[in-house]
Amino acid sequence: MRERNHNTDQGPSEVDTTRASAARIYDYLLGGSHNFAVDREAAEAVLAVLPEACTFARQNRAFLRRVVQYGIEHGIRQFLDLGSGLPTVGNVHETAQARVPDARVVYVDNEPVAVEHSLGILGDNPYATCIHADITDTQSVLTHPETLRLLDFTQPLMVLMCAVLHFVPDDRQPDRVVREYADALAPDSYLALTHATPTDYPEQMAEVVAIYEQTQNSAHLRTRAQITGLLAPLPLFVYPGVVYTSEWQPEHPAEVGDPARSLAFGALAYLPLTRAHSGPALPEHCRQAPGMDPM
Repeated sequence: MRERNHNTDQGPSEVDTTRASAARIYDYLLGGSHNFAVDREAAEAVLAVLPEACTFARQNRAFLRRVVQYGIEHGIRQFLDLGSGLPTVGNVHETAQARVPDARVVYVDNEPVAVEHSLGILGDNPYATCIHADITDTQSVLTHPETLRLLDFTQPLMVLMCAVLHFVPDDRQPDRVVREYADALAPDSYLALTHATPTDYPEQMAEVVAIYEQTQNSAHLRTRAQITGLLAPLPLFVYPGVVYTSEWQPEHPAEVGDPARSLAFGALAYLPLTRAHSGPALPEHCRQAPGMDPM
């Protein structure tokens, strides 16, 4: 790997620098500098097993940018980014506010370094903030004073859950987490999700999971069917549905490459104007998820 201008191995006093953090590993994979030696060692161990991990990170970031742009183009003016990670180029507020300067963004993360650096960047931005919270404690996020200051849940909103639910084990009920955020949304809202999968690289991904067992964040990979099931509360999908992240509305066909190398599926789910939707007249950009009944 090429040399990078890394941060010094010091951080906020409450930061655990003895074990790698998923947020800081992801930052390293994206070429960021907000990581410590323990994170770089874990990331290099992952790359030794699965070089496609860098592709995963880049494609996930590109998916995030595209869904935010899609939301802005379809009238969304507020975003809740769950498990937002460390700030890097192309953050949600940068993408959204480039088109709509007063678009509102709340970032949520449980990694102190991520929150500290995000707040440093957002210090003079009145329309964006970052809160330190566990995304699985949905009420603490939804009722946080900063969340309520910036977001109006009576109006359409986009929830972003990109590369975060594969760090939520089954006993923490990731399906409940999605449902409770979906239940808080007004009609005409969206929920974007990406999730790592073992489908195409089962042996390598098993080794990656073992590496993450030694970090602060164990990984829990799921199949396309399981990922689709997590989105059951919002069974209308923006085209093309649940696909590899590189396949979701790419800006150029060449960007797709080998879709399986993205190592993750992604989707943008839509909450229709009425939850009791029963007719065929869906918005042109949406379709019902295969195998799901309307709400």
